[in-house]
Amino acid sequence: GKHRIVIPCLGHFKEEYEKISKLYMNNKIRTTRYTLLNFLPRNLFEQFHRVANLYFLFLAVLNWVPLVEAFQKEITMLPLLGVLTIIAVKDGLEDYSRYKMDKQINNLVTKVYSR
Repeated sequence: GKHRIVIPCLGHFKEEYEKISKLYMNNKIRTTRYTLLNFLPRNLFEQFHRVANLYFLFLAVLNWVPLVEAFQKEITMLPLLGVLTIIAVKDGLEDYSRYKMDKQINNLVTKVYSR
């Protein structure tokens, strides 16, 4: 049969563990959707998949055309910017709470069964 070798990362096994663990993927849980680098582009991408946000974006762009300008250009952008900001803050806070929960779960002490 096949055997598996489990090397603890404590004590005098630490060097051997670090050498062997580079060869394999880790088993950390990651449920977050965003990182610091991709938060803004990915969040905007997700938000503009909503029809209402696309509608407000269309109105804002249309208001920059001089022929169809209904009122001040900046005022048209306020509802869209407000909604995008509120949803981005909400998504960021939810993702941060997921990050904290992942960190808590990944740092739990586990017991290893040994015959």
